[in-house]
Order: sequence, then structure tokens, then C-alpha cells
Amino acid sequence: MLLRLILITHRYVAVAVGLLVALWCLSGFVMMYQSFPWFTPAERLQSLAPLELPGGSTAFLPDDAESLRSFRIEMLRGEPVLRQPGVAPIRLISGTPIEPLSQDDLRQIATEYAARRGLSGANPEWLGEITVDQWSIQSAYSNRPVQHLALRDAAGTEIYINGATGEIFQDTNRRERVLAWLGAIPHWLYPTALRANGALWTQVVIWTATLGTFLTVTGLYVGIARLRRRRQGRLASPFRGWWYWHHILGLVFGIITLTWMFSGLMTMTPWGLMQTDGGAGLRAQLRGSATVGELRQFLEAAPAHLDGGDFVQLQGDAAGGRLQVIARRADGSTERLDSAARPDPLQADAVQHWLTALDAPVASFERLDSPDTYYYGHKNTVELPVYRVILADAARTRLYISPTTGSVRVVDGAIRQSRWLVGAMHNLNLPGLRSRPLWDIVTLLLLAGVSALAITGAWMALKRIRADLTPRR
Repeated sequence: MLLRLILITHRYVAVAVGLLVALWCLSGFVMMYQSFPWFTPAERLQSLAPLELPGGSTAFLPDDAESLRSFRIEMLRGEPVLRQPGVAPIRLISGTPIEPLSQDDLRQIATEYAARRGLSGANPEWLGEITVDQWSIQSAYSNRPVQHLALRDAAGTEIYINGATGEIFQDTNRRERVLAWLGAIPHWLYPTALRANGALWTQVVIWTATLGTFLTVTGLYVGIARLRRRRQGRLASPFRGWWYWHHILGLVFGIITLTWMFSGLMTMTPWGLMQTDGGAGLRAQLRGSATVGELRQFLEAAPAHLDGGDFVQLQGDAAGGRLQVIARRADGSTERLDSAARPDPLQADAVQHWLTALDAPVASFERLDSPDTYYYGHKNTVELPVYRVILADAARTRLYISPTTGSVRVVDGAIRQSRWLVGAMHNLNLPGLRSRPLWDIVTLLLLAGVSALAITGAWMALKRIRADLTPRR
């Protein structure tokens, strides 16, 4: 009786979410190689013009004793600007804020972007100011007013510009948009109409993933319980046709299906599970605070020291209680500078001094020259070497500190759980399996089996609906 009840429940849950589960599986093939389009840090650097830093007055800066916020210095329409969060960009030449951007200004920004990215045949067309669309869902709110332009190049590139700051914050091309509709959008349930309402989207994904997990658990139970032993002692399926193949596929691929369903649910950190601030508090302790006076000193020294360095961006923040500036080139290479604009490589003793600001004592400190369990690359590479710090707190928090940029990656208890429940279970980021093409081969084979299981289940669910809706004679 219990088995029959579970079987009926499984069938009708499959009617509710079977097609969606099949869609998740099929879109997974695309997600292996193309995620949702976004403007990567590397693309951003490639789109920036080489810096031309002026000498002159820094009287526009506030009092030297004031705490300094993070900043970036980049070129905009042929002149250097100082960017700080929540403040209009400041021209370094005159110390005045930039004016609102006209359509001609936007087209100039787009033209320069296309030239530096090597996009042939670009002829920018302003498509208007938008609130949000499919490709700006994640970033439109923080970049208002959003200006949308098409480059009309061979690749069909479109870009999105913050109309107040002149920053490009998203770009897409025709290939990325098409593949997103086949991959990320169905996989994440990401159409604009749903995703624009963040609270609703979160609940829809959580509960559909929960139903998918329940569907898989009940399917595994039924599949094992319905095995029959033949006279020869072999176990066999009592089903025929589609039911037989669905049964066999469930027995072979059911566990990996359950793994993917459950870990997909965990990506949403449902009901407060695995929620974390990402180590923001620890990073703030390590940064300390710098002063406006240090920025003034840097701006006065930089033209002489950085001339001819081919830098396209200067990014400054506090580190260890004083100013550090990361100078970046278009190819991604970097130099760390001090407040006098001189090279200032980050040494181990300086990092150890930073650690004295932390509330928790240090259990171990070492230089890491190869990936470890929580710091590794898969589709993207990671910087090596880094300094690895393990704190003697309850979570045995790990810090990975870059000697090149001073950036800090924090792995606390929640992130450690996510590494296994999401990274390992959902993305198959497992030691020994991350190397390619081994990962591709294993993932493609498993995904093919799970997709076949989902498709046969969805087909039988449709047949069930048709049978239930067909009048009986």
C-alpha cells in the first residue's frame, strides 16, 4: 500500500515538474561551455584607453585627515577621471564632476570600446534609455540611467553604459544571446518577467528544485522496491516499453540525478542555509583605513612615476592600514604601488603584520604554490602563488591573500559547505576530475544518462495527463 502511494505521488509530481527537470538537464549541456553573458574584468581592461595622468592641483580633494574610500582612475572620452562609489566621476585635470552624457558622448564611448576590442565594422546606434532587459537583469538597478547601444558589427555586439558615470557594465553578442536562451535562461529560470522580481524568482526556484529533489527521491525508492528476482537469481525490471527504460535509467543514474537536484537547490541557500557575508568583516579588518592625504600624495607623484607604463586602470584601497594602488594593463598584468606611486610588492612579513589586526589568532601561515581543496581553478585559472592563512577560530577560516594585488579570498564554514554541496556535487569540481578533457567526458556521459532519464519520465508524465483527460467509454 505504501509503495503504491509513493508510486502515484511520484507520477503526479512528474506531471507537475517533469518537463522542467528535462529542460534543466538539456540546458546543462550548453551551461558546460557558455553561461549567462557578462562583462568580465578582462574584457573591461581591454576596453580601457591607456592612462594619461596630469600634474596639477589636487585642491578638489577633501581634508587630508579624512578616511579614504576605494577609488579607480581610468580614462573617459580622452581624459582621466577619478571614480569613487556613490560619487560622480571627477575630472583629474580640472577637479570638476563630469556633465551628463549626450548621445554623441555615448556613441564616442561605444566607438572607442569597439576599436580597442578589435570589433570590425562597428557603427554604434543608440537604442535608448532602458529600465531593465534580459541582459541587464543583474546590474541595471545599480547602473541607472542605463543606456543601451548596438555596435552593428559582424558579431551583433550590444553594450550597456551607465549614463551617469560613462562606464560600460555589460556587453553581449549574438552568439552569447542565442546560447543563453538555450542554456542559462532555462537552467536558472531567468526570463526577465520572472527574474526582475527577485523575491518571487527566489521562491519559484527553491520550490521547483525542492519538487525535483522529492521526485528523484521517490523515483529511487520505487525503482529499487520494484526490482524482481528471476529464477536464475538475477534482478530484473517488471516493466516494459518506456517504463522499462525509465526504470533501468533510474537505477543507473538516479543517484547522480538526486545529487544534481539537491545541489541545485543548495545554490539558492534556501531557508538561510549556508548564508555568509563572504568574509566582509575579516577583509575590513585587514584593510584598515587609508587617508585622503595618501591619495593626494599619490596623485602628485603618479605622473612622473607611471609615465609610459601602459597602464589602463589604477585601483586604490586601504591595505594593512595604508594606501595600496593596483596598476593594471590591458593584458591583465599588474603592479602594486604605494602612496608615492613606487612599486611595492607584497611580502610575507607585511601580510603577517596585517594579520595582527584580526580578532582570531593565526593557526598557520604558508605560501601556497599549487591548488588545494578550497583554492583551485576549473573553467578559470587562479592566481598562484598565494599566501594561505588558517585561523584558529571555530570555523577554521581560511584566507588566501594575493601577493600581487593584496586581494583576500575568505573560506569560512558556510563557504566550505558550499564547496562540497555545490562545487563538488553540482559542478563535479572534484580532486582528480577537474582536469580537462577528463571532466568534459565524465560530465557529458553522466548528463546524457540523466537527460535520458528525465526525458523518458517527462514523456510518461505527458501520457499520464492525456490518459487522465481522455473520457472513458
